[in-house]
Amino acid sequence: MITKKINKNYDNSKVIKPWGEEYNIYRNVKKIAITYLKIKKGQSTSLHCHPKKKTGFLILSGIAEVQIGIYKKNIFRYKSMSILVLRPGLFHKIKASNKQDLYALEIENPYIKTDLIRMEDNYGRKNSGYENLVQSVRLKKNDIVFKTPLIKKTNRYILNNIKIEIFHLKDFRKYNSYDDKSVSIILDGCLASSGGKIVISVGEIVKSYTLKKLSESFKVSSKILILKASKSLLKK
Repeated sequence: MITKKINKNYDNSKVIKPWGEEYNIYRNVKKIAITYLKIKKGQSTSLHCHPKKKTGFLILSGIAEVQIGIYKKNIFRYKSMSILVLRPGLFHKIKASNKQDLYALEIENPYIKTDLIRMEDNYGRKNSGYENLVQSVRLKKNDIVFKTPLIKKTNRYILNNIKIEIFHLKDFRKYNSYDDKSVSIILDGCLASSGGKIVISVGEIVKSYTLKKLSESFKVSSKILILKASKSLLKK
C-alpha cells in the first residue's frame, strides 16, 4: 500500500529506490538517524553529497564498491563490519558487487533526510532531490526497528547475521579485549576532556576498542548511549 499521509521524518516508511530500498531503523529526535539500506547486486546509488550532514556507514553484509569524490579512479572495496565516514559535502557513490546484495547501516548527523545533491545518476534522477513519500510503502511487522532501551537495560537484535546491542554506559569498564572486532556508534552523549571540550560525540562510528582507549583519557559526559555491532555466531 502506497503511503499517502505526509510524514516529514519518514518514520515507519520504506523508501523504494531504483537500486533497492531503505528506511529509518532508528532516530533520536533531530540528533541522529540510522538508515537500513539494501542495494541490489550490481546496482548503485547516484554520485551525490550531503552539504550539511556528516554520514557514516557500517557494512553489514555483501561487498560495497565505494567511489569517494568525483573521480572514478577513487573506488575502494568494503566488506562486512567495515566502517566508512564521510564529511559534509563529499561526493560519493556506493555500488553492490555483482555477486550479492549489499546491506548497510547509514548514520546521519544531524538528521536531515532531504539534505541531498545528485551529480550523476544511472536512473534519470540527476539534479533531483530526495524521494518523496509517493515512492514509499509502510513498514511491515517483521521489519526490524531499533528502540532506545530503559536505563540499565539492553535491547538486542540480529540483522544480517550481525548482533546489535543498544545500551547506556557510565564508563567503559565492561568493554573487554574481544571488543577490538566490534564497532560502536554513539547515539547520545559524548566523551569530553577535563576542560569540557568534546572529543567524540553523537553520530561517531568507531571500533569499540578505540572507544575504550579514548575513555581512558577522556570522561563520559553523564551517560552515553551506544549501539554496539559484532559478528553473530548464529547462521542466517
